[in-house]
Amino acid sequence: MAGQPTLVITELFLPTKGGTAVWFDQVYRCLGGKEQHILTAKVAGDAQHDADHPNHIHRLTLRRVSWLRPESLLMYLNLFFHSLWLCLRYRITSIHAGRVLPEGAIALICSRIFRIPCIVYAHGEEITTWRQNGKFKAMTWVYRHCDRIIANSEFTQQALLELGVAKDKITLIHPGVDIEVFRPTLACADLKAQLAMTANTPLLLSVGRLSRRKGFDHVIQALSELKQANLTVHYALIGIGEDLDYLTNLAKYQGVAKQVHFLGHVAADDLPRWYNACDVFVMPNREVNGDTEGFGMVYIEAAACGKTAISGCVGGPPNAVLHQQTGLNVDGEDIQALSQAIQQLLQDVELRERLAKQAMARATNELSWPAVAKQTQQLLNNMA
Repeated sequence: MAGQPTLVITELFLPTKGGTAVWFDQVYRCLGGKEQHILTAKVAGDAQHDADHPNHIHRLTLRRVSWLRPESLLMYLNLFFHSLWLCLRYRITSIHAGRVLPEGAIALICSRIFRIPCIVYAHGEEITTWRQNGKFKAMTWVYRHCDRIIANSEFTQQALLELGVAKDKITLIHPGVDIEVFRPTLACADLKAQLAMTANTPLLLSVGRLSRRKGFDHVIQALSELKQANLTVHYALIGIGEDLDYLTNLAKYQGVAKQVHFLGHVAADDLPRWYNACDVFVMPNREVNGDTEGFGMVYIEAAACGKTAISGCVGGPPNAVLHQQTGLNVDGEDIQALSQAIQQLLQDVELRERLAKQAMARATNELSWPAVAKQTQQLLNNMA
């Protein structure tokens, strides 16, 4: 399959922020050159991003129209007809969809028209949260009828099996990390100085959307417990989201407002430096109304920077953070268990360094983007 024209349909692609956008950008960079055709959305900064991209990027204006029902009808018809045109013009030999809906449905129809293989990526969250009757049926239909599914975690794989998807149709491939960007020993003393904290004060770090299922509120509550145990810890959160006011008020209520630092978005060059600055990465995810983390690429970014992590036990993060091997898995609902895990890693330096070393080795050897692309290429070769 290498060197043959491939069409990738994904609304999410760099420079759009998010782990999914990074995944597709990085893997298809590694898989080939201009024979990899990416059909995606026009976004701010795309011209600069695409200028030296090795793949052939096709951008569409994807906007909802308020007077249409559904509002997204015109947008997805546009995506569908451009997919047909690209399949014809470039004699596409396989078609890949970044998500099951709408991209997967479009890819599946095109694959049947042109009699080419169809691969759909599954991320986990869509399976547990898309429960509207029509949407759920459409999602299930696409997953059952496409030729292959790439699942990002064992959690996602199990969710697919519960939908009635054949096991031999599913290939488990974890997302990866750019080990040239995310690496250890980066200068970071100035970042701690920005937080007005001493060099010896432990720093916890979280990166992600400020939403309840990430567990950031429980980290803040754990800080209060640690403070009562005479362990003062600072906590930096990188990201924006709907829970900012809630988390800010919670930090004040818990009496740890001076220890909690909401950094919002940070410069791309500074993100790996923040990972380097922390002592432990923490994101004790939990399930909220059926919504949970599908994998958690941020854990792997921390690992590549030589840091161990604490994750929750539910969803895909136990595949990103291997318990007692690269970090610790805790019950994200149990604040006491979380505070004990933080205390254990901060006070047991030998354990923290051993887990961090093993986490970095795994990220480097198994989860770099070239390693992930190699697994993807093997799947494509087996389908040829």
